[in-house]
Amino acid sequence: MEKRKIIEVKDLVKQYGDFTAVKGISFDVYENEIFGLLGPNGAGKSTTLEIIETLREKTSGKVFVDGIDLDKDPGAIKKVIGVQLQSSGYYPGLNLTELIILFCGLYNEEADPKELLKLFNLEDKAKAKFKELSGGQKQRFSIATTLINKPKIIFLDEPTTGLDPQARRNLWDLIQQVRAQGTTVVITTHYMDEAEFLCDRCAIVDSGRIIALESPDTLIDQLVAGGFERKKEVKKANLEDVFIHMTGKALRES
Repeated sequence: MEKRKIIEVKDLVKQYGDFTAVKGISFDVYENEIFGLLGPNGAGKSTTLEIIETLREKTSGKVFVDGIDLDKDPGAIKKVIGVQLQSSGYYPGLNLTELIILFCGLYNEEADPKELLKLFNLEDKAKAKFKELSGGQKQRFSIATTLINKPKIIFLDEPTTGLDPQARRNLWDLIQQVRAQGTTVVITTHYMDEAEFLCDRCAIVDSGRIIALESPDTLIDQLVAGGFERKKEVKKANLEDVFIHMTGKALRES
C-alpha cells in the first residue's frame, strides 16, 4: 500500500537580501513516520522547518501540509501541527496544570491535564511550577503541550539537547510512543545516534541544499559500500550503553 504524503516541499527557497539560506529544497514526509532533518548549524534546516510551521515566509517554492497549500491557507496548517516551544515560551510562575488549561484555551480544545501529565510521567508534578522542573521534565512537558490541539504532525527542534543519557533515552521512548498513537514526527538533532535510533528516514542538509535523503540504515550501507572504514574497531556497545546499564534506565528526575 502506497504511503500518504503528509508534508510536500517543492523547490523551497529562502533569501535574506543577498544571502540564500535555503536553495531549492524538495522532500516529502510520509504519514506516521519519524522524519529527521539533519545538518550543521547554519545549514538551513531550522529556516525550512519554520517555513513549514508558518512561522517564517518563504521566497519561492511550494509547501503542502496534510494536503493544505501554505500559500492559500496557513491558518488551516496551524490547526493540524504541534510545535515544541523552547523553555522561554512558558510562564515560569504557573504550575503545569494551569499551563495546560491555558494552552487548551488558546487552542480552543479540551484536554484532561491529569491524563496528559500521566502520559509523560509528570503526574506528580501537576502542581509544580514550570521553573521548578528539571531539564528532562521541561522537555517532556514541552512535548506534552504540542499534543493539546491533537495535531497530525509535531515538530521537535533538538528536543534532547542538554539532557543526560538517561533523560535522553527516556525521551526517545516517549517520541516513539507519540508516533505509535498515529502522529507524524519531524525532528532536528545534532546527535546522530539519536537520528539513527528514531528516524525512519532522514534528510541531510548542508549549505541550504539536501545532499542525502534515505533511511539511516541505507545511508550507512552506502557509505560502507563506498569503501569507508572506521579507524577504531566497532564494538557491540558504546560508553553510553555502559552508563545506562550501570546506572539504570528507570525514569529519574534529571
